[in-house]
Amino acid sequence: MKLLRVGAAGAERPALLDAEGVLRDLSGLVPDIDGALLADEAALGRIRDAAGAGELPVLDGTGLRIGPPLGRIGKIVCIGLNYHDHARETGAEPPAEPVIFFKAADTVVGPHDTVLVPRGSRKTDWEVELAVVIGRTARYLESAEEGLAHVAGYAVAHDVSEREFQIERGGTWDKGKNCETFNPLGPWLVTADEVADPQKLSLRLWVNGELKQDGTTAEQIFSVGEVVRYVSRFMTLHPGDVINTGTPAGVALGQPEPKPYLRAGDVVELEIEGLGRQRQELKDA
Repeated sequence: MKLLRVGAAGAERPALLDAEGVLRDLSGLVPDIDGALLADEAALGRIRDAAGAGELPVLDGTGLRIGPPLGRIGKIVCIGLNYHDHARETGAEPPAEPVIFFKAADTVVGPHDTVLVPRGSRKTDWEVELAVVIGRTARYLESAEEGLAHVAGYAVAHDVSEREFQIERGGTWDKGKNCETFNPLGPWLVTADEVADPQKLSLRLWVNGELKQDGTTAEQIFSVGEVVRYVSRFMTLHPGDVINTGTPAGVALGQPEPKPYLRAGDVVELEIEGLGRQRQELKDA
């Protein structure tokens, strides 16, 4: 299923995009798309049955904002340097273990919402990423197969980053990762049963129409299942938690000088195979 949330920011309603591309209203069945729903197999079954029977009301999508496909996000765990080609372009050694940092849930915006260039920023960068949404509580998992079994679905994430804040200002990476609007998510949450192999997905990103990133999750150093397993050894993952699994080569940081960092007025578009497409215009904060 392709689950999404539509409407004004803070007042989104749950919806479904059916197999024919028709937007359907879920608000009569469930209050929201969130961790509680993803952990409830019976509720998900009711959605599938209603969709299959053609019982869900049609929503007119004209002028309707698409919000983040997940409400009440718990935590956003991010994996750095998780693509072989990205490590090569930045001159970094592939890590022996996954690099973990966090994004606050309030960085999340809709897939077509405005992204704000922070005040004082000189090095705002783009990163297309596969987002993994947890559907079952994960603690001390033993295998990558177990990790995959705890995934409810997948989405497109834009891990916007300010490289000067991240790398040159001391301390942790978090300063360059948690600026306002720095995690567009969506348009859909695609349930795991519709993604045959998360290690065979193409990822692309364009800036002002120019292709910058053209990668595949086959280049991941640590697979989706292994990432979930690994993270579960250090913290409990709950339904509605998100893991951003890293970005392929092609970011501004890896380009020759002068590096083409983002500025107000730039337009970024990104997509992942089968998971939809985003478009953001940048403005000054």
